[in-house]
Amino acid sequence: MARWRSALEIMVNFWANKHVFVTGATGLVGSWLVKDLLAAGAQVIALVRDVDPQSEFYRSGDYQHTSIVNGHLEDYAIIERAINEHQVDTVFHLAAQPIVGAAYRSPLATFESNIRGTYNLLESCRQLRTLVKRTIVASSDKAYGDQPNLPYTEDMPLQGHQPYEVSKSCADLIAQSYMYTYDLPVTIARCGNIYGGGDLNWSRIVPDAIRSCLRGIPLVIRSDGKFVRDYLYVKDVSRAYMHLAEHMDDSLVQGGFNFSPGKAVTVLELVAAIQQLMGCEHIDPIIQNRAQGEIHSQYLDSSRAERLLNWHPEFTLEQGLAETIEWYRDYLTKTGTL
Repeated sequence: MARWRSALEIMVNFWANKHVFVTGATGLVGSWLVKDLLAAGAQVIALVRDVDPQSEFYRSGDYQHTSIVNGHLEDYAIIERAINEHQVDTVFHLAAQPIVGAAYRSPLATFESNIRGTYNLLESCRQLRTLVKRTIVASSDKAYGDQPNLPYTEDMPLQGHQPYEVSKSCADLIAQSYMYTYDLPVTIARCGNIYGGGDLNWSRIVPDAIRSCLRGIPLVIRSDGKFVRDYLYVKDVSRAYMHLAEHMDDSLVQGGFNFSPGKAVTVLELVAAIQQLMGCEHIDPIIQNRAQGEIHSQYLDSSRAERLLNWHPEFTLEQGLAETIEWYRDYLTKTGTL
């Protein structure tokens, strides 16, 4: 307990009165990051494209304690104005089109958001570098593309092929370009599949599996169920991002960092864990085996983050899933959508 209190005190001392710009504040990770930043005493400026009352950012009331900038990443002037007028010193760039299937169906919109949005953000930080002291770009394991060897390590090439992968590879490389060419204080966080309360993209396996169990109906799995991923709880992701920012003054902390729970599972194993926690093991999933544009197996090695940042996930898969299940049970009950 004393060790946690000390770490919490350090975090609060670091973030107190920091002016933090968060893109993607209404998304899954953004909502929890805003919550953690507010708790640590930061002044949060949130970029919001669309008002979504179902987002945890709004449902929790956290939006009332932030400065909201309405706009989208593709508009450079809005990004630069937000950073300049709010005197931003720290940037978390999370906004993106996050769905693999949507990118497959509509690559242009994905490239506009994920690539143009990233260089607009970084160019604004470069122009206003007297203000911005640290920028954390949220990348993904998808940036590595399909690799012959697993797990992914930070020295592997970024070689996405499908539209979503390419958008993440490009955004990641653009961030590195600004870091190396202009000595901009940028670090890149690469996580695997992120899950947790607040994710209302029902096409994703965790919210869909939980909702199916609560409704007592079979879960439909698009793949063959044997795809391998590491699943990281959203609270671990939020705190990893903050932990990374807190260490950026260290000269060794630059470039990309993988964050992983350290254990990869198949889709079927993940579903079995959810069903066991919810007591619905008797409901067999429907396996369609028709997933498109997805890498079969991918998971990350986070030993660099462990070594240089002393980072470790706080939640096991079972602990994260248990909290997530309770969030969806409460949400679906209150919204009358069970």
